[in-house]
Amino acid sequence: MSILVTGDTKVICQGITGSAGAFHTKGCLAYGTKMVGGVTPGKGGTKDPNGLPIFDTVAQAVEKTGASATMIFVPPPFAGDAVIEAAAAGIRVICCITEGIPTADMIRTKALLREYPDSALIGPNCPGVITPGKRISGEGAGAKFASGCKIGIMPGYIHMHRDDASTRKAVGIISRSGTLTYEAVWQCSSRGIGQSTCVGIGGDPVKGLNFIELLEMFNDDPDTDGVLMIGEIGGSDETEAGKWIRRHMNKPVAAFIAGQTAPKGKRMGHAGAIIGGADDTAAAKIKSLKADGVTVAASPAGMGEAMSRALGLN
Repeated sequence: MSILVTGDTKVICQGITGSAGAFHTKGCLAYGTKMVGGVTPGKGGTKDPNGLPIFDTVAQAVEKTGASATMIFVPPPFAGDAVIEAAAAGIRVICCITEGIPTADMIRTKALLREYPDSALIGPNCPGVITPGKRISGEGAGAKFASGCKIGIMPGYIHMHRDDASTRKAVGIISRSGTLTYEAVWQCSSRGIGQSTCVGIGGDPVKGLNFIELLEMFNDDPDTDGVLMIGEIGGSDETEAGKWIRRHMNKPVAAFIAGQTAPKGKRMGHAGAIIGGADDTAAAKIKSLKADGVTVAASPAGMGEAMSRALGLN
């Protein structure tokens, strides 16, 4: 099993005719994702270069294709409205890849999303979500997969299905950082540890699904053996997640916190990655997570080793 998406999930792309939307739609199709269409207002009735139908609205796309998931590559001023349009049309998994959305827009969007409790938002400013498929041929970027689902911009070929893993283990990965997500996946795959689902939650201060919601999903998933959580400076999300892990998690959790050398008051890459006080430094989060029983990697190079140690594989 997995969380959020499976190989049967039907996916559309909002902003499919833009350069980023077109490029990543092609990549998702190549991975084996069931891409069934896209949305660009004013271009309904046409097809993209892959032969996918284009619709004027998400509601039309859902009605004609049965899509239940979307990836959004809409420009920042319109991305919040695109999220709400998807939710209103009945889309259950909304991956908003767009970065640079004004915080005020996301505050409004999250408030409106309360009217659609069956829709889950991932992002914005995130790499998306992937449930790895089984490798059927090839190696590296030319590998082919079956029964997987890649939504967004993650490099599919580095991911590993449980059946391809030498350890016969699969872990869930939750990350605020896109690049560190890929590094964590590669390290786990290199150690023969598969992944059930990987979710890039994004680094913006206002976003959709966060650590605790996803930890709960992975905790309930019978095919997830553990979780690797990647956080960073700023806010209290990781600390709160640690408290939840101590009280409720029945699977091993490893973690890495980025920004250990970040100066106070300076934003480090992500809008939400800024130290505002003593409690949101990397050192404070690491100390808190360790106290809650989480295996914490000392550096990015040790994420796979920490996950392996938490699983008892070392």
